[in-house]
Amino acid sequence: MKNFPIPTAEQVSSANQAFFGNLQKLVGFVPNLFAVFAHSENALGNYLALQNAKTSLKAKEREVVNLVVSQYNHCVYCLSAHTAIAKMNGFSDSQILEIRKAEISFDPKLDALAKLVKGIVENKGHAPAALSDNFLAAGYSNGNLVDVVVLIGDKTITNYLHALTEVPVDWPLAPEL
Repeated sequence: MKNFPIPTAEQVSSANQAFFGNLQKLVGFVPNLFAVFAHSENALGNYLALQNAKTSLKAKEREVVNLVVSQYNHCVYCLSAHTAIAKMNGFSDSQILEIRKAEISFDPKLDALAKLVKGIVENKGHAPAALSDNFLAAGYSNGNLVDVVVLIGDKTITNYLHALTEVPVDWPLAPEL
């Protein structure tokens, strides 16, 4: 949907204004996609609670999931945002491209994670058993597996919201593969 309106702080509820203020402090701006959530009285708060929920996954592992899911869903907005965040977490440009392809040469454990995530999204949850076996053999736990699925759901929400709204990307654009 082209030209989907991006609300300003003055146009949203007081609860959403508080979230805008927190985002401004944390990120330095209110990302367009987060602003779109504020069309709903509850969606922004609900999404931020999900995104900031406790998880067994480390920051770098979360970015692997975010990048693989966003690549599969062709979400330029989330690829751009998570490329920037992945760099903040210590990944290089070349490593980020490997992650997006789910072909990680620099870390076998992250490679097992990326391949599992790709298998889950490609097969709508029905990943081949060999991928989950490899994930567990790489040192992950059943709890990690559950957290991976929750994070895939988290990222799918923003990927789909961007696909529907097509709001402008306000992050440095991620390179195409």
